[in-house]
Amino acid sequence: MDMKKVLAEAVADAVRKAIEAGKLSQGEMAPVVLTVPPQKAFGDFATNFALQAARNFHCAPRVIAAAVQEYLDCPSVDKVEIAGPGFLNFYLKEDWLGESLRAILDKGENYGNLPPKNGEKIQIEYVSANPTGPLHVGHGRGAAVGSALASLMKAAGYDVTREYYINDAGNQMHNLALSVNARYLELFDIPCQFPENGYHGEDIKVTARRIKAKYGDKFIHMPEEERLEQFQTLAKEEKLAALKEDLEAFNCEFDVWFSEQSLHDADKIHQVVDELQEKGYVYEKDGAKWFRSTAFGDDKDRVVIRDNGVSTYFAADIAYHQNKFQRGFDRVINLWGADHHGYIPRVKAAMEALGYDPSRLEVLILQMVALYRNGELVKMSKRTGKSVTLNELIEEVGTDAARFFFIMRSMDSQLDFDLTLATEHSNDNPVYYVQYAHARICSILRQMEEEKIALRKDCDLSVLKEPIEVDLIKKLNDYEELIETAAAERAPHKIAHYVYDLAGLFHSFYNQCRVLGVDPAVQQARLALITAVGNTLRHGLKILGVSAPDHM
Repeated sequence: MDMKKVLAEAVADAVRKAIEAGKLSQGEMAPVVLTVPPQKAFGDFATNFALQAARNFHCAPRVIAAAVQEYLDCPSVDKVEIAGPGFLNFYLKEDWLGESLRAILDKGENYGNLPPKNGEKIQIEYVSANPTGPLHVGHGRGAAVGSALASLMKAAGYDVTREYYINDAGNQMHNLALSVNARYLELFDIPCQFPENGYHGEDIKVTARRIKAKYGDKFIHMPEEERLEQFQTLAKEEKLAALKEDLEAFNCEFDVWFSEQSLHDADKIHQVVDELQEKGYVYEKDGAKWFRSTAFGDDKDRVVIRDNGVSTYFAADIAYHQNKFQRGFDRVINLWGADHHGYIPRVKAAMEALGYDPSRLEVLILQMVALYRNGELVKMSKRTGKSVTLNELIEEVGTDAARFFFIMRSMDSQLDFDLTLATEHSNDNPVYYVQYAHARICSILRQMEEEKIALRKDCDLSVLKEPIEVDLIKKLNDYEELIETAAAERAPHKIAHYVYDLAGLFHSFYNQCRVLGVDPAVQQARLALITAVGNTLRHGLKILGVSAPDHM
């Protein structure tokens, strides 16, 4: 039972009755927003509806509040009081909490899964790192937040497709081949100048050694152009396999892996440039082709085809985003790093030029991650002296802690990641704190099973009257509304905050209320309560991609 929804509908119905009775004039209905008052003395729920609707109904807020009070018909409401300039405070009957908990229990493991939306197809693209080396911690934040957002929106009823864009074309792939080539020739003591823009990571040396181990000197006598082509293919396959392995270990899955090279192979990039030129949005200057992005508010026009006939990354991105909409997605959501902030207007401009509503393309910006160990900023990997990789982070703190820490802060704020705290087995570590609550619930349930005590569906839930029990039920009752709002706001961090708060309430309950060895009726009701808490914690942790252990 979503009591906020029930009350909102009851208030709207009361307003309609008051208008029919002539107590209020006709007016546009304002939204009815229910909140939980900070003190029990102000009721179980409150709304400022009368203040918000005063202009619509051309009368004082207290007059509107009095009309709602008179015509409100809601079986769960014991009384309604008007406070201050027109606030409405609702006091509910004692049995509403039990009814609410019963409804939550009836949904079982599905509590938190909302009905399907209206068929809107949404694509979420995240990580999309170049397959030229290992993922680093910045990619890790994108992986954690992107996959959690996808899971959150699925729970909220959206039709979601998760996609990774493989940047497997262009200069970075050529430089990858040149880098592997140089390291391969080094293994045979053949002089070779390392490319100026090459990749110096240890992983390139590993790739070269693997090629030598498998193929020997096969490539030495091959024409360089052919050798580079072979190395590009071999290196790409190896790097992509490693990316997939790291992401799988990080509980990050994708429905689609889309190759940039496929756009080049199908000539889609030149086709979209030609389409824009036909529409008058591409012109030629100095031998190059320019997209007229200033027509859409950009600070300058952008090159799409260079004077040597080679397309730019921007042109490929235009073709890729056109392809997304051509595949039938109603809304496209990208998670990009903070360094891409200025890139957003030109991509949106290109979509508008192609005839798409630019608001259908959402770009969410992920801010930077700073790692700290024992209070000291960690800039480099101990192993390589380069950026800390995602794989190294998982080795140090584990997937669960890494994901929770990445997600628990809003994506648009910089994240200071405390490596020391993430490895602590203490209540100061938020992921440990949440998982420990779930493990405690499982421990109680095991004890109940050993005592051959099973939860009865018809147990009396009205006996749950302790303040901490009431607070727990109210918190549980907020969960589905939170799923709806967090999904709409693209805010998976709110789920992390919710499970942390729910865990905190459970720990307080655990310290104040026994489940075993109490009155049988109370025991049954408390067993029902912790079952619902356990289900909800698992559901929230699953959205976050974090495990819910039954032992700690």
